[in-house]
Amino acid sequence: MGNWLIEPATVESLPDILQIEEACFSAPWTRKMLAAELSGNQFAHFLLAKCPDAGSGSLAIAGYFCFWIVFEEVRLMNLAVLAPFRRQGVATRLVCAALRMGLARGSSRAMLEVRASNQEALTLYHRLGFRQTATRARYYENPDEDAVLMEMAPLEVSALCGQHGA
Repeated sequence: MGNWLIEPATVESLPDILQIEEACFSAPWTRKMLAAELSGNQFAHFLLAKCPDAGSGSLAIAGYFCFWIVFEEVRLMNLAVLAPFRRQGVATRLVCAALRMGLARGSSRAMLEVRASNQEALTLYHRLGFRQTATRARYYENPDEDAVLMEMAPLEVSALCGQHGA
């Protein structure tokens, strides 16, 4: 549980990211969209969460996180963890790493939107110090659903991040 490695993704990571995206979202980003973020968006950053596989010794990719750092703002875009690796602190480690990167680059706030029904994500973000600022009606499709907008201002790294070694 404590052996997670968080590292930047590369274009070579695209097949793994796409697999996670398709497994986790009802309206996943396409290969083309992910490729554009990985190689064509100067603000985009991708992190991978990996864990050593006890049997093979290789690293299993458990999840990924796409976020933007645009001047003073960290914009959380897509966070996905494969089902067998959930509830082990992977998402927390990914978000904490992104918040630290944002702080290191001078960001002063973080923002995101999340499906209103995604209670696990809402709980995670609240625990990390985000607060709900608004709701966007029918923001998501497949299925149609409201988005909860959340913000952290000023940007800070929660004590929870230290507990997870992120």
